[in-house]
Amino acid sequence: MYALIDCNNFYASCERVFRPDLNGKPIVVLSNNDGCVIARSNEAKALGIPMGAPAFQFEKLFDTHQVHVFSANFPLYGDLSMRVMHILATYCPQIEIYSIDEAFLDFSGFEKFNLQSYGQEIAVKVRKSTGVPISVGFAPTKTLAKIANRIAKKFPERTQNVFIIDNDAARIKALKWLPVEDVWGIGRQHAKRLKAQGIMTAYDFSIWNADKIKKQMGVVGLRLQQELLGQPTLPIELPKAKKNIATTRSFEKMYTTFDELKERVATFSVTCAEKLRKQRSCCQAIMVFVHTNGFRKDMPQYSRNIVVKLPFTTNSSIDIAHYAIKGLEQIFKEGYAYKKAGVIIMDFYPENVVQQTLFDAPNPKHHSIMKAMDMLNHKIGSTKIKLATQDRDRVWKMKQEKLSPRYTTHFKDIIIINAH
Repeated sequence: MYALIDCNNFYASCERVFRPDLNGKPIVVLSNNDGCVIARSNEAKALGIPMGAPAFQFEKLFDTHQVHVFSANFPLYGDLSMRVMHILATYCPQIEIYSIDEAFLDFSGFEKFNLQSYGQEIAVKVRKSTGVPISVGFAPTKTLAKIANRIAKKFPERTQNVFIIDNDAARIKALKWLPVEDVWGIGRQHAKRLKAQGIMTAYDFSIWNADKIKKQMGVVGLRLQQELLGQPTLPIELPKAKKNIATTRSFEKMYTTFDELKERVATFSVTCAEKLRKQRSCCQAIMVFVHTNGFRKDMPQYSRNIVVKLPFTTNSSIDIAHYAIKGLEQIFKEGYAYKKAGVIIMDFYPENVVQQTLFDAPNPKHHSIMKAMDMLNHKIGSTKIKLATQDRDRVWKMKQEKLSPRYTTHFKDIIIINAH
C-alpha cells in the first residue's frame, strides 16, 4: 500500500499556525512581487476567487469580504514543510517528498496494521507538532492514493481526514466519482480529447481500450490506466541530483542598460553555482535569457536566449558568472526595457568525475575560494561574500507589501510571550 499525505491549504494553514484568529476566515497568498493568487483557503475558494487571479483585479472583492491577503512567505513555508516531512519519515521507512506540501509513503509490510487508525495517528501528530492539518489517502498504487487523498480532503467529517481504497468496490466507486480531468497525470488538453470521445470519469478511462489510450497518450497513458486498475507501475522515487538548475526573476522595475542586467545575471549565476556545489556537481553549459514586459503592449517587445557551451566543466561562481555575462553580451539590445532575466545551468557531471581538456582548464585556486565563500556565507548569512561583478550593497528584494513575520527562521520575528 502507498499513502499520499497532503497538507491542507498549506500556505494558508502556515499563516494560521501563528495567527489562530484567522481560523475560519478567508485567506489568499500572493505570488512573487504580489502579482497573483497562488493559494486560497476554503473560505476564499467559496467566494469565487480563482487560482492565478491577478491581485489588482480582485482588490475590491478582498475589501468587501474582508479577505486576509499575504505576500508569499517562502522561508516560513519551507521551514514548516521540513518539520512536517521529518515527522512523516518517522512513520514509514520509505518516503518520497513530492512537493512542498505532499509526500508519498510506501507502506509495504504494514499489512497487519490498522491503516485507518494509523493514518489518524499521523494526522494528529502532525497537527499537534506543527499546527498544520493534513489529509491521508491509502491505496495500492500512487495514482489511487492521490484519489483517496482527494476524497479524504473533500469529506473530512465523514473520513476523519483518512480514506483507504483497499478493495475493488471502493476503487470503482472512487473512480466513478472523480472527473477525468482531475486524474493525476491527465492534463487539460488530454481531458478535452478524452471527453470528446465520451471518457468523462476516471472509471471510464480505466476500462477504455488500451490501444486507443496508447494512441492518445503513449506508454504514459497505459501506465496510468494500470495504476487506476490497482496495478502499481510508479515506485517510490528516492532523491536524485537535479539535471538543471535555474534562477530567474522578474524585476521590480524595467531595466534599460547593459550594466543593470549584467549585475543581475552575475547574481543569478552565483546562486545557481552555489546550488550546483551543494549537490557536488559541475556543469558544462549555461543558458541566459532576457525579455521585456509582455503586458506592456505600448512598448517595443524583445526576448532572446542563448546557450553558452563552456570550455571545461566547472562549479565555480567566478567561471559561471563570467561565461553567463559573455552570453548576455551577445543577446542584449539597446532600446528595450527589460522586465525579466534568468540563468539556467545544464549538462551536469559529478564533481569527482570531471573530464579534463587539453588546452583549457578551470583555475585550481577556485575550488578553495568557493569552499571558503560557501563556508562564510553559511556561517554569517547568505550573500555576505560576493563577486566583484555583483552589487555590494544590493540584496534581492521582491515587492512583498503584505509579508507576515518569519516566525521560525528569523530571530527578530520570534514570538515573545509575556507570562504573568
